[in-house]
Amino acid sequence: MTHPALRTPLCSLVGIEVPIVQTGMGYVAGASLAAATANAGGLGIIASATMDLRQLADAIARVKERTMRPFGVNLRSDAPDIEERAELMVKQGVRVASFAMAPGEKLMKRLKDAGLVCIPSIGARRHAEKVAAWGADAVIVQGAEAGGHVGEVATTVLLPQVVDAVDIPVVAAGGFFDGRGLVAALAYGAAGIAMGTRFLLTSDSPVPDAIKALYLKAGVTDTVVTTRVDGWAHRVLRTPFIERLLRTGALTSLPRALANAVRFQRMSGARWSDLFREALAMRRNQELSWSQTLMAANTPMLLHASMVKGDLRSGVMAGGQVTGVIDDLPSCQELIARIVREAESVLARLEVRA
Repeated sequence: MTHPALRTPLCSLVGIEVPIVQTGMGYVAGASLAAATANAGGLGIIASATMDLRQLADAIARVKERTMRPFGVNLRSDAPDIEERAELMVKQGVRVASFAMAPGEKLMKRLKDAGLVCIPSIGARRHAEKVAAWGADAVIVQGAEAGGHVGEVATTVLLPQVVDAVDIPVVAAGGFFDGRGLVAALAYGAAGIAMGTRFLLTSDSPVPDAIKALYLKAGVTDTVVTTRVDGWAHRVLRTPFIERLLRTGALTSLPRALANAVRFQRMSGARWSDLFREALAMRRNQELSWSQTLMAANTPMLLHASMVKGDLRSGVMAGGQVTGVIDDLPSCQELIARIVREAESVLARLEVRA
C-alpha cells in the first residue's frame, strides 16, 4: 500500500495513483509514452503542439486503446484550430487539459464547464495568481533548471513563492528525477512533481537511441540557455550545432527561421493562411517582436530533426540540467515504481528520526 503522504490532492483531482506527471514534450510525448505513464499510475500527457488535428485525434484514440486510466493533452491556446481541439478533447473524454502558456480565461472556462481539469504551466508567481483567478484547477511550476522554455528563477525559490500565493494544488517541475525530489517537493508544499527529461529517457520514449545516448553522456553543465533557437530562453543540450548557433547573429538566424517555416509547412501540410494567423496570435499573446516570431519557426523543424529523425548534427535537444544525473533507460512502470519506493524509504527514515 502506498504511503499516505503520496496520496495528495493532485491524485484526487485527476484520478491518478501517485503524484507524478509526465510533461508534454513535442515529438516525444505521444500516445505510447502517455499511455505507459498512465498505466504506471501517473498522469501521462500528449503533446499536441506539434500535431495537427487529425494526428491529435489518432493519438487520443491510441491512448484510449492502451489504458482505461486518466490522461491529458497539452495545448497551445493560440493554435488556429484551438476550438476544434477543445471540442475533440471534450467528445473523447480527455481528463486533463494542460497548457504550455497562459490558456486564456474563455478557453479554460469552456473546458472546465465540460468537466476537464485545467492545469496551466507557469514560470512566475504573478502568472500563477492570474490563472488561479481564472479558475485553474492546479498549476505546474517550472523552474529554471528545466529543459525547453524556461524562466530565470530556480524551482527551490519559485515553488514556495507559488505555494504561498495560491490555494490550488501546485505541481513542481524542473530538476526532479527520483523519490528524494518527490519528498522534497512535498515538503515545500507541492502536491506532486512533473518530469520531462526523466520520461524522455525511458524505454517507452520514442526518441531514437542515438539521441538518448547523447543525453546519457551529458553532464550537469552540458546544457545551455539560449534565445537563438526561437527567440525565447530555451534550455537545450550543448552540442556542436548549438555552439555554432550561439556564434551566429540575427542576419543568419532569421533566414534560417524562414527556411524552416517553409519546411514545416511542407511537412505538416498546414495552409499558409493558418500559419500566418497562428504567428499573429503568438506575436500578440506573447508580446513578441516580429524577429522573435519569425525565429519561432525554427522550433518544430529543429526538434523534429533530433527527436524523430535522430539527427545528431542539426537537431535541437531540449533538456534540463537533471540530464547530468540520469544514467539509465527504465520503462515508465519501472521508473514510477522506483520513485515511489525511494520516496517511501525517505519518508520512513524521516519518521524514525521524528
